[in-house]
Amino acid sequence: QLQLVESGGGLVQPGGSLRLSCAASGFTLDYYAIGWFRQAPGKEREGVSCISSSGGSTNYADSVKGRFTISRDNAKNTVYLQMNSLKPEDTAVYYCAADAVYRGYVCYPTENLYDYWGQGTQVTVSS
Repeated sequence: QLQLVESGGGLVQPGGSLRLSCAASGFTLDYYAIGWFRQAPGKEREGVSCISSSGGSTNYADSVKGRFTISRDNAKNTVYLQMNSLKPEDTAVYYCAADAVYRGYVCYPTENLYDYWGQGTQVTVSS
């Protein structure tokens, strides 16, 4: 069974850091672009970042550029989202997802392109 599991969420003070992990089971992440998405209370889910299957291309929402970094370790079958300089507005449930369609050396953090989703991990930024 194909499964993605997020971890690493929690409560952090403004300005702090967290690293989220997205681990796959039942399939190999090597051939999939992976995206991170988030949904804050009362808001629609939005794309945060993505990384191409090769890892050579990444994409970030303007709201997180310069603060978040996505990376992948195919040997560990895991994708990471390093989040620095966190702000209260980053509070949300964060989801990772896999795009099963090969799109070359690019990725797009667009929700409807992704086929497999994790259950999410809560990130709360508050003093």
